[in-house]
Amino acid sequence: MIELITLENYCNQLLAADSFDDYCPNGIQVEAGTTVGKLMVGVTASQALIDAAAEWGADALLVHHGYFWKGEPQPLRGIKGQRIATLYRQGISLLAYHLPLDAHEAFGNNRQLGNHLGLPQAEASTAGQGLVWTAEFAQPQSPQTLNAKLTEVLGREPLHIRAERPQIKRLGWCTGAAQGYIDQAAALGLDAYISGEVSEPTVHLARELDIHYFAAGHHATERYGVEALGRHLAERHQLEWRFCDIENPV
Repeated sequence: MIELITLENYCNQLLAADSFDDYCPNGIQVEAGTTVGKLMVGVTASQALIDAAAEWGADALLVHHGYFWKGEPQPLRGIKGQRIATLYRQGISLLAYHLPLDAHEAFGNNRQLGNHLGLPQAEASTAGQGLVWTAEFAQPQSPQTLNAKLTEVLGREPLHIRAERPQIKRLGWCTGAAQGYIDQAAALGLDAYISGEVSEPTVHLARELDIHYFAAGHHATERYGVEALGRHLAERHQLEWRFCDIENPV
């Protein structure tokens, strides 16, 4: 058992949360209790995840995608109101970490994706505000081999926009909605770039930049960071924890 505020302070320091100009508040977003013994972990604070946390008897929910995004309507009504009402009714506090969890050198989404791809030597680059990570394969890979590896690791086949180059040696990625960094990835001299989401212009940019592009899924690429953080918190603070993966094909 740990005090909720103590858990938040630890996470804020660990993830350097105050150093990010983020699109949402990081840390406690809903304070529905004072202590945490059971911690549910998931990607997005959807109603399905909240209901799963309530059924399990969680004291707190830790997510990557929480609430109160910039430009989002402020009234607590409709779907957001129902979600937050459930949290309070069930006594479940909500903690959320967005960019700090993307960027963290050990538990971040980008680090964890690299680890799952067998690239533990990956490191953050200067591109995409430092959120684009890069690595080199020991031996060049065919695009088909990388596509198969992504399918195996993420449980879904990515959308692959092919380049003219036959092999991939230098690879870059940024999880989630990071398709806008493709031009910066190409400027690094990478052979391939992976993000979660794709936009219509991304296809044309990939072809004209001659860089292999893989849209591997927003949810799929961001499952591993929050899970790694949850495991660390549970081990360090002797918490009971559970990762709940609410299926999302996007």
